[in-house]
Amino acid sequence: MIGELRNYLTTSILFLGILAFGQSNDKKEFVITTFLDSLNQDDFSGVILVSHNDEIIEKRAYGLSNIEFDIKNNVDTKFNIASITKMFTAVATLQLYEQGKLNLKSPIGDYLPDYPNKLVRDSVTIHQLLTHTSGLNNFYVANLDKIRNSEYKKISDFVPLFVNDTLLSNPGTKYDYSATGFVVLGLIIEKVSGKNFYDYLKDNIFKPAGMPNTTELEVDSIVSNKASGYTSMFGDNKILKKNDYYLTKASPAGFYYSTVNDLFNFSKALRSYKLLQKETTDLMFKPKVKGYNTHLGYGIDVDQRYDQVILGHSGGWYGIHCELMDFMNDHFTVVILSNKDDDGINGAAKVADFFKDVIAKKKSEK
Repeated sequence: MIGELRNYLTTSILFLGILAFGQSNDKKEFVITTFLDSLNQDDFSGVILVSHNDEIIEKRAYGLSNIEFDIKNNVDTKFNIASITKMFTAVATLQLYEQGKLNLKSPIGDYLPDYPNKLVRDSVTIHQLLTHTSGLNNFYVANLDKIRNSEYKKISDFVPLFVNDTLLSNPGTKYDYSATGFVVLGLIIEKVSGKNFYDYLKDNIFKPAGMPNTTELEVDSIVSNKASGYTSMFGDNKILKKNDYYLTKASPAGFYYSTVNDLFNFSKALRSYKLLQKETTDLMFKPKVKGYNTHLGYGIDVDQRYDQVILGHSGGWYGIHCELMDFMNDHFTVVILSNKDDDGINGAAKVADFFKDVIAKKKSEK
């Protein structure tokens, strides 16, 4: 009851603050700071970074990175970022396109002539893989019972999980969120570049962007300053469980580890054309299909529901909820990394909604 009252009072104060101070960027920063001051580990577990005009204005850590040993999260803690990983894979694909090594409209068979599924090989294009319109499924969900989380060392090790699955729809006809499609992109990146996928990202994205703490890890790796993940099964269980059972080593579709600073640096590098030329970056950011909630470019969400475009990606799974959001008009960047899934009351989704409501305004509310 006390917690509910505190949340109500905090929300009321913030709302009154927004009304009183209007929507200037200085006042938005004030409201953001007030909100972050009000958060505690019951509301959120993780780290939040906020920048304005590419200058960090807030960086806060909350909750525990390891509940069993009462170890707190800190601003440099490494978190599993789940599907934010897909942005890295998309950038890698577009780098090879930019170099003339890939045609986005070509079928994957042009690059993977030995891919075992002939229908997929001959009919699915790279454009469709990047926009989740290939008809391929999300094997992490559809084939969760088949996953043996410690058995995947190479990208090709994931292929038997999905290679014989039936297409959900004819390629190019329908949006279906697809982890499978991004693993196939990883195979193409390896074939075309001649490099191991993990090495390609390290050399061509993480190093030039300044991301020293972003890496793939084995599920049982012991790494300093890494957050353990805890799941309530999205609110169904009162007692939290470790999420290791639901993880694998990173694939091109998900589960890299990173920090708020690294993802902030990635955002800056992408927007300032350090990873792709301007023309290719614009192509990546251009909305192409309508997803479940937002439009999508190539491996990036393009949220057009507000008075400014919000670019980025979310990462959600058992014991994980992360957000990377670039508010393009007002030049705010928000990175939210959490080692808990949302329980329907508290969590990263509520925090992300706050930032969207304060920094942007829904078009229907105008």
